[in-house]
Amino acid sequence: MNSSLNLSAQAQIIDGKATANAVLEEVKAEVEQFKAQGIAPCLAVVLVGDDPASHVYVRNKVEKAQYVGIRSLEFRLDADTDQQTLLAQIDALNRDMSVHGILVQLPLPEQINETVVLEFIDPKKDVDGFHSENVGGLSQGRDVLTPCTPTGCIRLLKDTIGENLSGLHAVVVGRSNIVGKPMAALLLKESCTVTVVHSKTKNIQALCQQADIVVAAVGRPRMLNQEYFNPNAVVIDVGINRIQENGKNRLVGDVDFEEVANHVQAISPVPGGVGPMTIAYLMKNTLTAARLQTQQI
Repeated sequence: MNSSLNLSAQAQIIDGKATANAVLEEVKAEVEQFKAQGIAPCLAVVLVGDDPASHVYVRNKVEKAQYVGIRSLEFRLDADTDQQTLLAQIDALNRDMSVHGILVQLPLPEQINETVVLEFIDPKKDVDGFHSENVGGLSQGRDVLTPCTPTGCIRLLKDTIGENLSGLHAVVVGRSNIVGKPMAALLLKESCTVTVVHSKTKNIQALCQQADIVVAAVGRPRMLNQEYFNPNAVVIDVGINRIQENGKNRLVGDVDFEEVANHVQAISPVPGGVGPMTIAYLMKNTLTAARLQTQQI
């Protein structure tokens, strides 16, 4: 492990906001390079229905796109939109050479099959990294568009530990298609030794205690207390759980931050850890998609 990590009783707090801002500045500079070559990177966001959280997410994505200079298009469809109408909209965006990235905001209304929709997006424009071609490519270690949240977690790990993660033992808690599975694949690509634990795993606590890196992505508030970690662990908490505490709503992670922060080497907080990285890497993926389609170096 990197000797620069904090070895005192208080863990190094991994500042996702600062790292996300650094990523956005990198993207901003790259956008200028694209524009100098006559290419205007463009992200199209499709929102179906009136889910309040989805509207907030889309607004944040559009604001960040504007900040880095990526052209953003919004397509808002009614909650009763049928699947064929949505697919027709995606087809038009697939064919539009000026659009480099397509994001369909999830969740979708119940009359629409999410899998069919995600598979219909051109894999080279799939900035969420959910298309089976990109999922399969990641599992083979190829350079493809990868899901934003786990890719952001890798950046946080490298900024904390160092560029070389090779040989470290990483435990991923959770096996979702959105975070757990791609997280494990990305860690394998970095030559980590990877263990994935989930609801059916025996002795989860003992497995986590062996890890140099623990990525918590299980969706259970404060499930992991200090008994899950050794003092040298670097902890990335992907969980975003809304709870009621002392009559107030608050966000907490899958890790009991107050307890664990005095026990490990480094930990990402919730909020302010992984969250900002997701949108930053959506911008990064849009540039990668533009590069794939225009063959820019």
